[in-house]
Amino acid sequence: MSFLEEVDRWRNSQELPSLLEAQAYCAALATTHYENFPVVSWLLPKRLHQDFYNVYAFCRWADDLADEVGDPVRSLELLAWWRSELGDCYAGRVRHPVFIALRHTILKFDIPPQPFTDLISAFEQDQTVQEFMTFDQLEDYCRRSANPVGRLVLRLAECDTPENIRWSDSVCTGLQLANFWQDVARDAGIGRTYLPREDRERFGYTDLQLQLRRSTPEFASLIQFEVDRARGCLQAGVPLVKAVPLWLQVEIDLFIQGGLRILKEIENIHGDVWEIRPTVSKWVMARLITASIVRWCGRRMSGS
Repeated sequence: MSFLEEVDRWRNSQELPSLLEAQAYCAALATTHYENFPVVSWLLPKRLHQDFYNVYAFCRWADDLADEVGDPVRSLELLAWWRSELGDCYAGRVRHPVFIALRHTILKFDIPPQPFTDLISAFEQDQTVQEFMTFDQLEDYCRRSANPVGRLVLRLAECDTPENIRWSDSVCTGLQLANFWQDVARDAGIGRTYLPREDRERFGYTDLQLQLRRSTPEFASLIQFEVDRARGCLQAGVPLVKAVPLWLQVEIDLFIQGGLRILKEIENIHGDVWEIRPTVSKWVMARLITASIVRWCGRRMSGS
């Protein structure tokens, strides 16, 4: 069944899945579509598996409504439907299996609606905005498209203190920025640029050079500026690692170190992301995982 067929099924269906059926639906979705979300790490307590599945399933559906429909107008219509279903979920009216399962998690952890509505608003913006004028606009987009995921994870881990949220927001924004600079060429291929116009103008990188995908000294300086900005965000969030429960520390540490490594790889190619998409090799990733586990063991033995 295609995704659009799946959408039509649940928009028009009269069937009402049981809680167990809905939970199984979310678990299947999460375990077959894992992507940039700590669905089930090897340290995640079993008691939290289903709740992470449920939250992930909401994110996956929202993302697919934005990216897999192929028509911005239709995507906006479907995202409005998804927003309406979320509102009904908080009002106790649930029909879609994702919301049947998610309502149980929302009540269990007293999750406010804002992280979910923020994500939807970012996906809605994706349908109409292809360029950012200022970094403040880009940062606001990250606040709604990336930071909610970190906040939801902290909520499920029951450690969403104001300080932890501030660190998490910094990490999530830094990761998203690192992904943007890694994927400059890919995004250009679908008509998007996340390089703010004010920054391009500051470094003298013209619209024509952007359209022609020119690697110039000005572009190299621009990318280095953006890399330094993203690195600052990631480094500012490092204290979060020791502030979260032990079972979450390896995951957070790996996200930070992986993001920092991507930025290093961008520097290794002198910012020429038009010609080369920087990636982290399996060997380097294995080293990062090993180092993260070693640090985790050290904290566990010291009780910190």
